[in-house]
Amino acid sequence: MPAPSPPVVAVHQSFLAAMAEFVAEGRGGPDDLTMVAREIQDFSPTWDSPAGFADYVTALRAQALEETPRPEHFVPSTTLWWVDGSSYYGRLAIRHRLTPNLLEVGGHIGYDVRPTARGNGYATAMLRAALPIARSLGIESALLTCDTTNVISRRVIESNGGVFEDERDGKLRFWIPLP
Repeated sequence: MPAPSPPVVAVHQSFLAAMAEFVAEGRGGPDDLTMVAREIQDFSPTWDSPAGFADYVTALRAQALEETPRPEHFVPSTTLWWVDGSSYYGRLAIRHRLTPNLLEVGGHIGYDVRPTARGNGYATAMLRAALPIARSLGIESALLTCDTTNVISRRVIESNGGVFEDERDGKLRFWIPLP
C-alpha cells in the first residue's frame, strides 16, 4: 500500500513515467501554473540522469527549510511523494504559510496523482496523511482550493473535513480545521 515519503531516488524510473503521463495529458506548458508544471519546466531537462534526479530530490527536500533561497513570492514547502517501494503514484506539497496569492488560489496543501493511478482513493489518502503533518508545522486550519470544475478534488477535500468558504476567480476555497 502506498504511503507518504520524502522525495527519494529509489522511484526514479517510475517518477519519469509518471511525469510523461502528466505531459501527455497536457501538463507542463507555459500556461500551466501547477506544481507539477513548474517542476517539469525547471527540472525535466536534467532529471533523466541519476545525478540530475538526485539533485532534484535534494532541491525538493531543501524547500522545507526556512533558510533555503527561493523566489520572493515562494514560502517553505514540505514535499511528500506517495510511493510503494520503487513505485511513484503522486505528490503533495504542504506550504508552511500563506502569501496573499496562496490565500486566494493556492492554499496550504496541493496534490497530484499520476493519471494511471487515479480512481484508487490515493488523493483522499494523501490529503488525510498530510493533515497531521500540516498541524505539526503550526497550521491550525488548512486552506485548500480547487477549480470549480474539479468535482473529484472537491470530493477529496470535503471527505477530509473541508468546509466550503467561497469561490474566487474560478477557484473553490475550503478550510480544514486541524486538531
